[in-house]
Amino acid sequence: MKIGYARVSTDEQSESAQLDALRAAGCERIYKEKCSGKSKQRPELERMIDALRADDVVIVQRLDRLGRSLKDLIELLDAFKSEHVQFISLNENINTTTAVGELAFHMIGSIAQFERRLISERTKAGLEAARARGRKGGRKQKLTPSDIKKAQAMLLDPDMTKAEVAKHFNVSRPTLNKALGNS
Repeated sequence: MKIGYARVSTDEQSESAQLDALRAAGCERIYKEKCSGKSKQRPELERMIDALRADDVVIVQRLDRLGRSLKDLIELLDAFKSEHVQFISLNENINTTTAVGELAFHMIGSIAQFERRLISERTKAGLEAARARGRKGGRKQKLTPSDIKKAQAMLLDPDMTKAEVAKHFNVSRPTLNKALGNS
């Protein structure tokens, strides 16, 4: 069965061009919704996925109608493949029912994976370079080493509670406990 999916981001947009293209492609059932592609809440997409069976073909007018990001799109298409569901994107000429279409999809996925690895490597290199220059990452400590010594001295008084010491230094008890544990 050929199943179409159409999505527009706002109420002002019309999905009629998508619906016409999906009908022309022979879709027997079309799921449509109006919500941002960034939204994780896409009930019609979920309904479509739940209704898919082996040998069905999901058709969209454009790739960006289906996935929020390339990573999201690849995850969806991998899920389709594992369920033996094919995929066609009309504008991009991606058709996993053919060998060339499947190759095109895998090339896109490989490029996306390559890009994610490059970003990860650049981030790690940047962090290492910053550490080499003596920069420490993370949030600035709320209690200085001097404050920690004062807090320890205050807690030697049996009448002083941790809550009172934390209030004195204007920090929470968990923050005080963490600082005392690190000292």
